[in-house]
Amino acid sequence: MPASLPARSADPLTAGGLRVLSVEQWQATATAHRQRIAAYTAPLKDLHSRGVRHPVHDFLFSYYSLTPGALERWHPGAGVVLAAPARPHDDGHAAPTGGPGSGGGGKFYRWVEPCPGLPDGGWTVDVPAFAARRAAMIEFAGRILGLTAQRPARLACFGLHEWAMAYRSEVHGIRHSTVPLRLGPDGTNRVVEDNRIACSHFDAFRFYAPEAVELNELQPTRETQADLEQPGCLHANMDVYKWAYKLMPAVSSDLVADCFELAWRIRTMDMRASPYELTDWGLEPIRIETAEGRAEYVRLQRGFAAEANVLRGRLLAELDTVRVLAAETRTP
Repeated sequence: MPASLPARSADPLTAGGLRVLSVEQWQATATAHRQRIAAYTAPLKDLHSRGVRHPVHDFLFSYYSLTPGALERWHPGAGVVLAAPARPHDDGHAAPTGGPGSGGGGKFYRWVEPCPGLPDGGWTVDVPAFAARRAAMIEFAGRILGLTAQRPARLACFGLHEWAMAYRSEVHGIRHSTVPLRLGPDGTNRVVEDNRIACSHFDAFRFYAPEAVELNELQPTRETQADLEQPGCLHANMDVYKWAYKLMPAVSSDLVADCFELAWRIRTMDMRASPYELTDWGLEPIRIETAEGRAEYVRLQRGFAAEANVLRGRLLAELDTVRVLAAETRTP
């Protein structure tokens, strides 16, 4: 996959305390971001043009609501001014502007008048407006991210949530109907019945087959979500991407892209450990019904827990920046 976005300047220009990116800098960064994301989205778009859905990776654009086009658009995040004579446009490209009244532009951007360090003016995220409109989201995301990062990772679930969703498929049908069950319906049922199931994630638990609900040691609800989330959970770690994109444009696209790439890798591993036969899609199974498979699952799970907590820390830091800037009344 493409390399990360270009590094930020060690000595950037500033305007009224906000970091300034020249037109050349921010357009080059926006282009690099689109290319980075297109490495993931272009193959899916090609499949879709042929009427084919990917049983693993389409999830990242169906369960998660951000479209490929929206993910490809670049945002600098809070505290950065994009110098004129170009501005952020709704399609992620530069568009000419004559000032604050010109058309286009992303939601929650405001015009910055010309000043020392910004002779032609520019555009920046309207942090006070964003913070006022998204106050509940900022508070909830900060709470769930912070609490999850503080808890120890529980590493003994072995991905059985996907098996519980496929339990009794002879009655309910196959959730991913385009791919078969690797062990068939009877073998899948035995794995569910012969193992301890302890999923802590409500948004996985709510898709269980009805007969599997009481087999789960925990009974998570939406109300207890913040109390149960823990960094060993693959779905909680994929959800760091969700919190990041829901907080755009105040959260930078480089962080959103990092969260997306982690979610992509976790989703791949999650489905390798699932009951589905995916070798035709180039995915070898993690056979969690065996001791060797469970050991491999825990090894990967532990690594993802550490990576996700780093991203949680970065996202919490960006939320702190939003809070600080929202509290300031001075306009450059």
